[in-house]
Amino acid sequence: MTTTDTLETTPAALEVHDVHKWYGTHRVLDGIDLTVRPGEVTVVIGPSGSGKSTLLRVINHLEKPEIGHVSVGGEPIGVRRNGVGVPPAEGWGRLKELSERAILAQRSRIGFVFQNFNLFPHLTVLDNVAAAPVATGRLNRPEARELARELLTRVGLGDRTGAYPRQLSGGQQQRVAIARALALRPGIILFDEPTSALDPELVGEVLSVIKDLATGGTTLVIVTHEIGFAREVADRIVFMDGGRIVEQGPPAQVLDRPRHERTRDFLSKVL
Repeated sequence: MTTTDTLETTPAALEVHDVHKWYGTHRVLDGIDLTVRPGEVTVVIGPSGSGKSTLLRVINHLEKPEIGHVSVGGEPIGVRRNGVGVPPAEGWGRLKELSERAILAQRSRIGFVFQNFNLFPHLTVLDNVAAAPVATGRLNRPEARELARELLTRVGLGDRTGAYPRQLSGGQQQRVAIARALALRPGIILFDEPTSALDPELVGEVLSVIKDLATGGTTLVIVTHEIGFAREVADRIVFMDGGRIVEQGPPAQVLDRPRHERTRDFLSKVL
C-alpha cells in the first residue's frame, strides 16, 4: 500500500498549474490546476464544451496555453525555464518556447489516444504500431515489429497484424491506437473520449483494454462520458464546467455525494 508520506515525496506524473486558454475571445480553460501521481487513474467528466479535450491537448502541447504551464515527470512541456539551475518556484515566470523538434521528442513520452483512431490507412496494423519507435530511433525495425506483435496480442489483436485499418471494426481500430500509444512506453497516457466514435456494441471491448491498463499501474488521464466506467476504474474523478475544475475527489464522493450544485445537476441528467 502506498503511504501518504510516499505520495508526498514521489514526483508527480503530471502537474497543470494555473492554465488558461482562449480561442479568440472565448476562454476555454480558466485557471486549471491539476496534479496526477504516478500510477493514478484520473477520469475527467463534464458537459460538452467544458474544456475537457482542450485540457488534454494543452497537456500534450498540441495547444499552447496563454497563461500557465504543464510538466510531466517534473519536466516542463513545450517550454524551458530561462537560467540554468533555476528552482521551479523561482523560474516559472520566465519561460521560453522549445523548438518543434524538442516538443515532438517530449510528446513521444506522452501517449495520446484520440476519438477517431488516427491510424495510417496505408500501413498494416503491425506497421502502425511499429512506426513510432522506429521514427524516434528508440528501436530498429525488427525490434519495433516484435514489440508491436506483443502489444497487439496484449490488446487482443495478435491475429490481425497483417490487416489494414479499413478491414477492422471501430473497436478494433481503437485497440490498435492504444497499442500504438503503448509502443513508446510513455510515462502517462491521455485518452480523449476513446469510445465516442464507436457503435454501442463495440464500446465494451475498448473499455476492457483500458481497464487492464488501469489495474496494471499505468498513469492515465481519461476524458469520457461513460460514468459507470469512470466509477469502476478511477482513483479520482474531476468534474469540469465552463473551463474550470468545479469538483474533484474519489468516485464515491464526486458521483454519490457531490458537494457542488453544478456537479449534482450534471449527474442528475446522465446517471
